[in-house]
Amino acid sequence: MKLVRFLLGLVVPPLGVFLTVGVGPTLIINVLLTLLGWLPGSIHAVWVIAKHEEQLDRQPGTY
Repeated sequence: MKLVRFLLGLVVPPLGVFLTVGVGPTLIINVLLTLLGWLPGSIHAVWVIAKHEEQLDRQPGTY
């Protein structure tokens, strides 16, 4: 699922962010960045997905 989110973050940035964090301010920011251009939206999406994965890896008790 992680690979799918990263690929969607590159191709359709708001969808990748939505699947990662759901509806919230992060998604709104990504939609606005994507409206400014595909590249800013994609960069933000990949960053959000990577940070989310990093936080999941740091949680104790998860493998």
